[in-house]
Amino acid sequence: MSWPEAPRRGLLAAAGAGLLLAGCGFQLRGSQPLAFRSIALTGFAPRSPLAEELRAALARQVTVEADPARAELVLQALADARERSVVATTAAAQVRELQLRLRLRWRTHTPAGREVSPPVDLVQARDMSYSETLALAKQHEEADLYREMQSDVVAQVLRRLAVIRL
Repeated sequence: MSWPEAPRRGLLAAAGAGLLLAGCGFQLRGSQPLAFRSIALTGFAPRSPLAEELRAALARQVTVEADPARAELVLQALADARERSVVATTAAAQVRELQLRLRLRWRTHTPAGREVSPPVDLVQARDMSYSETLALAKQHEEADLYREMQSDVVAQVLRRLAVIRL
């Protein structure tokens, strides 16, 4: 087999796999429509990055109201926390590994107070190695990991909101 034939074969194999997946009903997970037209977010810290990303994601599908009384559904954050704990240290008590956690506990209810969904706990955790000599780089890595966990939590919240019927 000559070199130009190898990429062509790979392309044909990928196209064949795509046709097989399409034939079996496989479909990439996309955004699901929400059954309500407006939502209010309450209980989040004043400048919570999680609340901002959630608000932006919801605004693509529904109206995000500032006043809970004007919304069809209220998403109330009961807890929104970022946690950082030491998992491993050296004999000299230097930190070598951290675990980062993002927790969101939330529930939904109508403006009248009728519970639509009971409290839900979402927890994302990531392990991260640490070195004092690379502190600035590790700080950026930590911020990236928190952003990734935050995006995962927002996607999970949106999937759970998609099954709510008022």
